[in-house]
Amino acid sequence: MGERKKRKKTWLWIVLSIIGLLVLCTGGYTFYLYKSAANTIASIQEDFQTGKREKDVNFSDKNPISILLMGVDEREGDRGRSDSLLLMTVNPNTNTTQMISIPRDTRTEIIGKGTQDKINHAYAFGGTEMTINTVENFLDIPVDYFVKINMESFKDTVDAVGGVEVNNLLNFSYDGYDFPEGSVTLDGEKALAYTRMRYEDPHGDLGRQARQRQVIEAVINKGANISLISKFSDMFGVIRDNVKTNLTFDEMWDIQANYKAASQNLDQFQVKGTGDEIGGIYYYIVSEEDRLALSKQLKEHLEIR
Repeated sequence: MGERKKRKKTWLWIVLSIIGLLVLCTGGYTFYLYKSAANTIASIQEDFQTGKREKDVNFSDKNPISILLMGVDEREGDRGRSDSLLLMTVNPNTNTTQMISIPRDTRTEIIGKGTQDKINHAYAFGGTEMTINTVENFLDIPVDYFVKINMESFKDTVDAVGGVEVNNLLNFSYDGYDFPEGSVTLDGEKALAYTRMRYEDPHGDLGRQARQRQVIEAVINKGANISLISKFSDMFGVIRDNVKTNLTFDEMWDIQANYKAASQNLDQFQVKGTGDEIGGIYYYIVSEEDRLALSKQLKEHLEIR
């Protein structure tokens, strides 16, 4: 269903690495870094608990879990919209991970608003809670955890590690910058432009998400070689300013300990649908048949009956 790609790394471990800086160092943490990481995670907590679970997730029992990755374009004085929505289901019993890309223009019911609209508008109407409720309704599965990243943080994150280098696969220009094929060095402003372009990309949202992943992986690789405490302090500051999650520090460690093997087997999909205009507005239309088939697939992976 949709495009499938096998990858050795997944967004789950990339994002958790950025949030907690839990696996960036090869030599282990000093007490200072450990305490700083724990304090940082405590400062970015945003409450949400799904009502679709009959029992709480038990990491020791290796219950399959779902995590919604939300890239938002919040700016000062503007809540913005969800720029990217990726739903990950992780099954430690089969050691598999599925990642579903939900196109931002997907037409669905906005839960709490009572209207049919683009799914990314849910965030503008009701923030994190309305977005998660809408995704849960659309896919008919629980969203156990979420990680929300302000896409503006790409700029601050890249600058915090002194810039990054990526291998660009598509020659394009965007927002006043040229990005030729091959090795490209990015500062914060260029990285933001590099990860925002989508209309000229033949792969649309998937292509843009691949570039976002490139930048995140480059930040991690660069960060792994940083030994100055001041640089880690900068990274913690970026996290505090740009990330929200309902995952606690202990839960991140539990996932790292009990679920990481599932990252070695990743299936990536995009929700199947077609573009169409309704009332002069472009939407991504998902048929009921395709929606139900995807929901069934995700329920099986989450071992929900």
